[in-house]
Amino acid sequence: MPILTGPEIVRERDLGRLRIDPFNPAQVNPNSYNLTLGPTLAFYTSPVLDTRAANAYEEVEIPPNGIVLQPDRIYLGASVEVVGSDFHVPMMGSRSGSARLGAYSHVTAGLIDQGSLGQLTHQLRVVQPLRVYAGDSLAQVMFFSTVGQAQLYDGKYQGSRGPMPSQIHRDFPGAAA
Repeated sequence: MPILTGPEIVRERDLGRLRIDPFNPAQVNPNSYNLTLGPTLAFYTSPVLDTRAANAYEEVEIPPNGIVLQPDRIYLGASVEVVGSDFHVPMMGSRSGSARLGAYSHVTAGLIDQGSLGQLTHQLRVVQPLRVYAGDSLAQVMFFSTVGQAQLYDGKYQGSRGPMPSQIHRDFPGAAA
């Protein structure tokens, strides 16, 4: 599947065929757009998570001097940017600079469905303690062309704002809310 080049990302955005808001031309790369980390992080509070229940979590503001992420814990952040497209498939991944520090912004589930629109959730995991700051550029988004008739996303994460915890429990009728 073809990937959009940086200039094509800009052109498609200008044509209204993909959305990145706010948009900063300095964040355009040869084949991607750098995302910035929003001001809050969320983390689950239970030592055991459950796919069939809404898991308790806490949300914290990232202080001006940053926050130290710890290994063996998943942190959820959100991109400052609202991203989506009815014409292309966005895919989120870590930037190489943050990965070289042992930070993984989006190791799995990087595919964002065509038609989805919202702030993208960073699934942050580190291999050693790492200080991060609101506004850090830890992840990037790429856009792929599609083949065939589009089936636009209208699911449980549509319109996400802020760190979005797992909603997998909603896939199971009768699961604990």
